[in-house]
Parts: sequence; C-alpha cells; structure tokens
Amino acid sequence: MNAAQIAAAVQSGETTAVAQIEAALARIAAYDRVQPQVWISRANADQALAAARAVDARIAAGEHLPLAGVPYAAKDNIDVEGFETTAACPAFAYTPEASATVTQRLAAAGAICMGKTNLDQFATGLVGSRSPYGIPRNAFNRAYVSGGSSSGSAIAVAAGLVPIALGTDTAGSGRVPAAFNQLIGFKPTKGRWSTHGVVPACRSIDCVTVFAQTTAEAALVDSVLTRFDPADPWSKPLADRALAPARIGVPYRRQRQWFGDAESEYFYDRALDHLASFAEIVEIDIAPLQEAAQLLYGGPWVAERTAAIAHILKTTPDAVDPTVRAVVEAGWDKTAVETFEGIYRLAELKRHADLLWGEIDAMAFPTTGTTYRVAELAAAPIALNSNLGAYTNFVNLLDMAALAVPAGTRHNRTGFGITLIGPADTDRALLNLADAYLAKADLAPPPPLDLESVMQTVKLAVVGAHLKDMPLHWQLTSREAQFVEATHTAPTYKLYAMADSVPPKPALIHSADGGGSIAVEVYELGVAEFGSFTVEVPAPLAIGTVTLADGTSVKGFVAEPRAIAGAEDITHLGGWRAYIAQKS
Repeated sequence: MNAAQIAAAVQSGETTAVAQIEAALARIAAYDRVQPQVWISRANADQALAAARAVDARIAAGEHLPLAGVPYAAKDNIDVEGFETTAACPAFAYTPEASATVTQRLAAAGAICMGKTNLDQFATGLVGSRSPYGIPRNAFNRAYVSGGSSSGSAIAVAAGLVPIALGTDTAGSGRVPAAFNQLIGFKPTKGRWSTHGVVPACRSIDCVTVFAQTTAEAALVDSVLTRFDPADPWSKPLADRALAPARIGVPYRRQRQWFGDAESEYFYDRALDHLASFAEIVEIDIAPLQEAAQLLYGGPWVAERTAAIAHILKTTPDAVDPTVRAVVEAGWDKTAVETFEGIYRLAELKRHADLLWGEIDAMAFPTTGTTYRVAELAAAPIALNSNLGAYTNFVNLLDMAALAVPAGTRHNRTGFGITLIGPADTDRALLNLADAYLAKADLAPPPPLDLESVMQTVKLAVVGAHLKDMPLHWQLTSREAQFVEATHTAPTYKLYAMADSVPPKPALIHSADGGGSIAVEVYELGVAEFGSFTVEVPAPLAIGTVTLADGTSVKGFVAEPRAIAGAEDITHLGGWRAYIAQKS
C-alpha cells in the first residue's frame, strides 16, 4: 500500500499502525541481506512498535491523522529525536535534543520513522557513493550508482521498505536518485518546508524533499509540511500560484548533453512527444541557466559549504571523505569580493530567468543526461558527478520549484527521468502537470529489484551471417546469447553484399541521403561475452551503434566505407535472408 492507502486504512480501523510497522520491520530485515548500507541507523522493534501503539491510541481517542501509521525514512542530515545525526561522518555525529521541524510535523500527522538513511557525506555529491557507511546502489541494477546525495532515502522507497522518505536538495540531490530509481522526487520552493534541524550544505538554498512512488503521496506530504516556521530564518509564508502549462520550455537541441548515452536522448524525445500532446514545446536558450549552475561549485557558493563544516575541516580534516574534502576546501580560497561579485551576477541571471516565465509556463528538462557504474565513479569522482548536475544545479540558486518524474527504463534497468520546473510557489501546479504527463506517458512499471545482482548485458543487432540458421550463428550460441526480437533498422541504412567474402557477409552502412529499413535480429549477451565476440569481428566490418525502427539504439554490425568496393547494393531486398534466398 502507498502512504495514502496506509493512512486511510489505519484511520478507518481496517488495519492498525502496529500491523503496518511490523510489516515494515520485516521488509527492512529481508532487504538487509541485499543492501544493509541503505541505512546508517534504524529504529529497533521496541522503539518503532511503541510509536505505532501511540498512533493507534490517538486514533482511538478520535484524532484524525493524515499520515496515520505510515512508516517513513529520513536522510541522516535531518534530526529525528531518538536517533543520532551523522551526515555520514562519524566524527561529526551528535544526538539532537529535538526533531527537525519537518520530522516533528510528520510525527504529529501519525508517521513513524523507521531509521536514518545513508547519503553522500555532508550532502556533497550527486552519486551516493561518498560514505563511510557503504555505497547504496541502484535498486534495479547494483552495478550502477543510486544517485545522491539522498541515496539511502531513494533506495528505501524504490525497494518498497517504506512508502515515503525525506531527502534534501541543494544541487539536485532530491531529484537525481529519483530518476535513477524510477521515483517521484518532489523539491519544493525554497522556504516552503522548514530546514530547521537540518545539517546545512548551502544554508541559503537548501531544501528538504520527499521521495515517493506517486504524485498523490508527494502532495499528501506537502499538505503536512507546508507551513511557516519562525524557527527557520529561511522559512517564508507562501501562497500557491496557478500554472496553466500551455508552453513548456526545453533546451535547444544543440544544448542537450547526453554524455554518449543514446538511450537517454531517446527517452527524453519520447517524453517531449507526450508533453506536446497537451502543451506547446518551446525551445529556449539555457546558457544563462548553465552559467548560474556553475556558480554553485565553481563560484563563491562552495564557500557556503565550507562554512557549514568549517569546524571539522579545521580540527579533524581526515574524518572527511577525500573527494568531499577536495570539493569543500576550495571554499577557503574564495574572497569577500568574489562572493559579492557572484551575488551580483546571480541577481542578473535570476532576472533573465524570471523574464523567461513570460515566454513559457514551465520547463521540462532531463533530470540527468546519463548514469554511471559505481566503478566508473571511483575512477573519475568529480568529473562524472559534475555531469550528473548538468540539468539540476541552477534550480535552487534561481528559486524554482521542481518535480522529478520517471520517463523510461534503460536496457541496463536503471531509470531515466525528466524534471518539471516552475517558478517559485508553483509546487502544486507542477504536481498537476506531472499527473497530466504521466497519464499520457503510460509508463511500464519498474523492473524487478536487483536482489541477486544483475548480470551486465549488451544488446546486439546482427544482420547477416550471424542470423539464426546462418553459418556464424554459433558464435552467439557458444556465448549463451539470448534472442530478444526480430525487427528492422530505422529506414536510414543501405545493405551491400560484400565482394569475395567467405562465408558471404553483408555490409550495413548508415546513409544520410536515403536508404531502407533492413531486417535484423537482436540478441542479448553478457558484457564479457560481448567483448570476446567483438574482438573476433574482422575488418572491414565493425561493431557500432545501430538505430532500430522504434527509435532505440543497440550495438550492431556496421562497416567501413571500403566494404562496398565491388559490393552489390541489396538494400531493395530488405535483408540478408532475402538475398540468400534469391541466390539459391
């Protein structure tokens, strides 16, 4: 059951908070065998069940609790009474005297904290791999990063341990993990939800966020947490602004960064098609937004991160993760003059962004341009982390609301998502826009969880001698390749029968000036097996990327230009089988 269903069932007496917490404890214990590193600390059974009995007693006394008996998780930079706060740094840990405002309000609404989740240390990173408590990994393929910094919170929801979890978002930490793990990631307007009792990253732009499976759950949490908090100097009374999303801004195609990930580009184009069914898509120049994004880590705002953990950087710097320390220590070199220059430039860029809202009503950006394996991040932790923030870093600096929603599942089972972005105070309107998009997108449910660790696979399109019942098909079967489908390429290829080839082989070449749709078979094989197969491909053939008729891209046979010397153009036949049949 989702959060709203649990609350309704507990409130009506159909079930009890105790029963819901017992079930959550069992789910958490079972998933511990897969990823115990989701958590930094957990409620013990006595603690959680005592809280559940208190909720049941409140309901029996006649209280209406909008989150009655709902188990939730909190990122471990948010204070919860009865739990230590670590920010993923043991040397920093402390026991708070009281809960943060947001967790106080959740408890008042009947929600029960099941534990504190892992994160990129001090919320510095978009990858989820910078923690001494272990690396939370993508719920659907544990070879890949979970996304961060709110890594543990996202996995706790994606794995079904709790229906909702709190994160935080400064540079995109409440949105990137949502995309990778196929969740809703709601980042409210700055000041909409209190940050009192939250360990700061950049105090002036930090936001508390929520991960959920549905927009309705995000809206429910928003109804509980949206209230002015005099204890938070950044809190402000907000009024919801209407939004009629008739015009949705997207980056110019030349400004879209995919970092070599063709699947992300495909899913984004498909998402825009769905949005275009009820709104006008307007391409905009995002260079000013990108410049604002650079101020977060390349400008004086990095010094705000330095200020947040200045004491530990001075007294016990070795307690800080080396990558986090390398990022945050750069703030020591920022001058007051640079800070004011940055403030002035940001004001100019914000004026530009505000004027954009006269041309468009909302934006729809990729949440990220790609994803990475954990091993890849270890090799280039700062550069690849920066890539993940290409579409997220400007949002809080420019005081915008944002909502990450799913938009597809890659072949490797990780999620791709888009982020809907609006002016400050359009939070509720973005939730409505997300509902309209998701209804049009009609996405398939997420894949099964990675409970045993998914084998890394590659899809390969074959066009000639490797087809079933052809002379070289054994090179696939000997590697236990699995047949996926018989299909066709996009209508942009030419097929040639190469001269003097034994056995006879075709050459598939992309054609910019016309071509045909060529029959292919798609197989799936392990990464290691794919590598061994590739090294056996003789020139002038090669393995490249082939676009299929449905717009997706897979690896496949292509050919160098010399392959067509003396070759016969057989494009009109539509495939190699037809050519072989004709010869026979």
